[in-house]
Amino acid sequence: MGPSVAKLASHDRVWQSIRQSAAAMVAEEPILASLVHASVLNQLHFEDALNYILAQCLGTAEAPAILLHQSFDELTTAHPDVGAAARADLAAVCERDPACRSPLEALLFFKGYHAIQTYRLAHALLNKGRRPLALHLQNRMALTFGVDINPAARLGRGIMIDHGTGVVIGETAVVEDGVSILQGVTLGGTGKDEGDRHPKIRRGVMIGAGACILGNIEIGARAKIGAGSVVLQNIPPGCTAAGVPARIIGRCANTEPARDMDQGFDDVEA
Repeated sequence: MGPSVAKLASHDRVWQSIRQSAAAMVAEEPILASLVHASVLNQLHFEDALNYILAQCLGTAEAPAILLHQSFDELTTAHPDVGAAARADLAAVCERDPACRSPLEALLFFKGYHAIQTYRLAHALLNKGRRPLALHLQNRMALTFGVDINPAARLGRGIMIDHGTGVVIGETAVVEDGVSILQGVTLGGTGKDEGDRHPKIRRGVMIGAGACILGNIEIGARAKIGAGSVVLQNIPPGCTAAGVPARIIGRCANTEPARDMDQGFDDVEA
């Protein structure tokens, strides 16, 4: 890499680490050299790399990657919080997913991570009044990554969607900081009601695979929702709920379920 790029990278330790991993990946797997150079080693900043990767994934003949990339760059320049949230999400993946061996792997290959970042760009577009493009990104997200997040939903930072396939998050849903969501989770409504009709997921909640949380209900901070559960009522903070319909089975002994990612119930306190 050139001296100017090296100087820029040295001021951003996360980006510097990603670039070092990228160089090692090229040496280890030459067949990916073009991908890694275009996506990472030819980019100046983390946000540039992420925008390039997402544009390549989401672009079509009718809405080409080069135009999406330009729009994404404009958004992240005007809204630095988008890039800050993307970094927090990346840290969450690296901390919580044992299958992730480096930030580079998540940046290049993890579709749950890609889907959240696509949502963040679509959300910013919606707030700028560009609803058609925001909905186009939602549609491309669903088709490409198997995740459907309405751009009007409100998501915090440090969120991990593990695997991602089949996750649906509705228009008026709220997901606060530090939440972990596994595959097949639905944060949906209960019918044709209009207005505020989707769940509110508070800080540090872990939602197990295949769980459905329906209606304008609240899942309290650091609660745990068991895999396959159907939740139709509020769950107090720090509690574990499971079943169809879900019931509270005790308090979660672990105070940070979203970080530990333990889907069992051995830690439940009666």
